[in-house]
Amino acid sequence: MPLFVHVLGLAVFAQGTSEFMVSGLVPGIAGELSVPAGAAAALTSAYAVGMIVGAPAMAVLSARWPRRRALAGFLTAFVVVHVIGAATTSFPLLFGTRVVAAVVNAGFFAVAMPVAVALAPQGKRARATAVLVAGITLSCVAGVPAGAVLGELAGWRSAFWAVAVLCLPALVLVFRSAPADAAGPQEVPIEREARELRRPPVRQAMVLAALVNGATFATFAFLAVIATDVARLSAGAVSGLLAAFGVGAFLGVTVAGRTGDGELRRGLVLALAVLPVGWAVLAATGAQPVALFILTTVQGGLSFGCGSALVARVMHVASGAPTLGGSFATVALNAGAFLGPVLAGFVTGSTGDYRHAIWISAAIALVLLPVVLRRKVLIRP
Repeated sequence: MPLFVHVLGLAVFAQGTSEFMVSGLVPGIAGELSVPAGAAAALTSAYAVGMIVGAPAMAVLSARWPRRRALAGFLTAFVVVHVIGAATTSFPLLFGTRVVAAVVNAGFFAVAMPVAVALAPQGKRARATAVLVAGITLSCVAGVPAGAVLGELAGWRSAFWAVAVLCLPALVLVFRSAPADAAGPQEVPIEREARELRRPPVRQAMVLAALVNGATFATFAFLAVIATDVARLSAGAVSGLLAAFGVGAFLGVTVAGRTGDGELRRGLVLALAVLPVGWAVLAATGAQPVALFILTTVQGGLSFGCGSALVARVMHVASGAPTLGGSFATVALNAGAFLGPVLAGFVTGSTGDYRHAIWISAAIALVLLPVVLRRKVLIRP
C-alpha cells in the first residue's frame, strides 16, 4: 500500500478524534465557559451540522479541484479553526469553529477517498478504503480517550491544540507528496444522481442510518457527565469509559466490514432489533459502574457495526450516484448525530437527570423496529 494512503489515514484519524472528543470534554468546557452541560454537549451537534452541509457541497465542488491543492487547503483550514477554538473564550465562536471544522473535514474526506482508491494497486482498493475508515474507528479507540486524559490533566483547550499538532505531519506530506491530480477535474451529473437518491431503497437505508446514529450520539454526547454525575466515577475514569466505547465501535465496524455486503440480511436486522433493548438496559443499570462499562462497550459495537453496514447499504442501493451516494450517507449519519444530542439535551435540561439521555437513545432506536420489520425494506434493489 502506498505510504501516502497511510498519510491520509493519519489525517482522517486526527479529524475523527476532533469529531468525537468533545464528549469527554463537556464538563471542562461547560465549567470554564459558564454554559450548561447540554449546551457544551451540543458542540457534537454543531460538528454534525457542518458535515450535513459540507458533505454534498464539497463532494460536488472538490470534483473540479486539483487534488493536491484541495487536500492541502482543507487540512490547513482544519488546523486554523482548531487553533482558534483552542484560544477563544467565546462559546458562540467555539460553536462556529466546530461547524467550519466539520465542513472542511467533509471536503477533505470527499477528496481523500478517491485519491486513496486511485493510488492503490489493482486488487487492493478495498484495503485503501479500509485504511481511511480505520482512521475514524481508531480515533474512538485511542484519540478520544487521549483527548479526555489531556482535558483532565491540562484543560480542554489542550485537546484542541493536540488535534492541530497531529495534523501538521500529514499537512507537510500532503504539500510534498500528494498527487497533483490523482482523479482529475470532472463534472458531476447532479440531476441524474439526485434522481437515484430519491429511490425508495436509498431513502429507507438513509432513514435507518440516521436513526441508528441519532440513538448513538444522544448518549455518546453525554457519556462523560453520565459517568461522573450518574455512576459517580472519577473524572480520570472517563477516558477508560470512552476507550471501552471505542473498542466496541472498532470491533463492530470490523465485523460489519467482513460480513456485510450492502444487503439487509438477517444478522443486521437482528442487531437493529436488539439496539433499543440494549439502550433500555443501559439506562436502567447505568448507575452501576461495571454495568456501565460493559453495556457501553456492547452498544458501541452494535451501534457502529449497524451504522457501518447501513453506509454500505446506501452505497449498494445508490450505485448510480457514485459521487453523491457517499456524501448523502454522511448526511444521514450526521443528521442523526445532530438531532440525537439536541433532543437529549432538551430532555436532560428539563429534568436534570442525565440518564434520560440514554432513554432518548432507547426511544429513537425503538423507532427502527417498524421500519426494519416492514417487508418492503427487506426487498433487494
